[in-house]
Amino acid sequence: MTANARAVTLENFDAAPTLREFEVQPPADGQLGVAVECGGICGTDLHLSAGHLPVPLPIVLGHEGLGIVDEIGPGAEVDALGTALHPGDRVMWASSIACGVCAPCRQHREPTLCESRKTYGVNRTATLDMAPTGAWADYIALHPGTTVVAIPDALDTFTAMSLACAGPTLVHALYERRPVRLGETVIVQGCGPVGLAAAAMAQLSGASLVVLVGGPKQRLDIAAMCGIGDHHLNIIDEPNPGEVLESARTLTGGTGADLVIECTGVPSAVAEGMNLVRRGGSYLIIGQYTDAGETSINPHRIVHHQLDVVGSWAFSGAHLVEYVRLLPVLSQRFNLAPLVTAFPLEKHAEAMSAVSAGTVLKAVLTTGAR
Repeated sequence: MTANARAVTLENFDAAPTLREFEVQPPADGQLGVAVECGGICGTDLHLSAGHLPVPLPIVLGHEGLGIVDEIGPGAEVDALGTALHPGDRVMWASSIACGVCAPCRQHREPTLCESRKTYGVNRTATLDMAPTGAWADYIALHPGTTVVAIPDALDTFTAMSLACAGPTLVHALYERRPVRLGETVIVQGCGPVGLAAAAMAQLSGASLVVLVGGPKQRLDIAAMCGIGDHHLNIIDEPNPGEVLESARTLTGGTGADLVIECTGVPSAVAEGMNLVRRGGSYLIIGQYTDAGETSINPHRIVHHQLDVVGSWAFSGAHLVEYVRLLPVLSQRFNLAPLVTAFPLEKHAEAMSAVSAGTVLKAVLTTGAR
């Protein structure tokens, strides 16, 4: 076990995160000490840094990660599937722990809506005399109740990290909220990691047609290279977005898609998406994870077109388990590793800038742990 670990720490909303050193203690009962290999950068991390979410400070950033088991505390000897864990095993872990006792957990069977969720890299306050609790670090202490899943040896690290947060988010959305049905036409708004996860899983689920509407061109080109989506329409760089939306409708036969999945995070996209759904179809909204403001919609369209409008929020440990189990099939169908751009941990500011500018599709911070 290492005595100290570096970690990217957010101390003030009006200042850039800094690299701090933390003391690492042996894992207590139920804890797992993990040497982090990769910590993914998600759009939520940028929102946190900008103060768009009410979280306690300071925090070690990073809610998605993959690492190598270092030390195992009593009671943490197996993963979520009952597989024995040993030092040197590669693992991923769910970003949050539900309380198990609030109404959403016990009555509504919706732990993603837990009123007291503890989330790594989001609302676990950091202190220098304890191991980091975010994945942008050399080392992370996983607390009791964390869903931990061993990663198959044959699975490439960057393949696993390509959709580390987006993948389980879409497992929740497409399994619990509104599944893709065999033969359906699907339009996906947005071609970031969430949009690509939506398109890839829609294809795996048996959609007859998947249209990606997003941009910029570089992202759409990467999606096409990886085999994700049947058609790729650039709405970001085109002077007339309305023509792009009409092209998307035309590709479905002119009536609109059976299912439209919003993955943009842009409020104005919601009204546009409703116009892409056929009468009697469904609109699944995933991208509005932070409050980016109000938008105008015409409720008559919902009623006259008899739309099912469904929201989906985050994911639970069970959805991470299913994502990891799905990874071998995903990686056989799609070339996912090229989605990832790696940055050393100390270049976290450069990586965050690249994500903000959209010049990379999926950025991960690496530590050289393996």
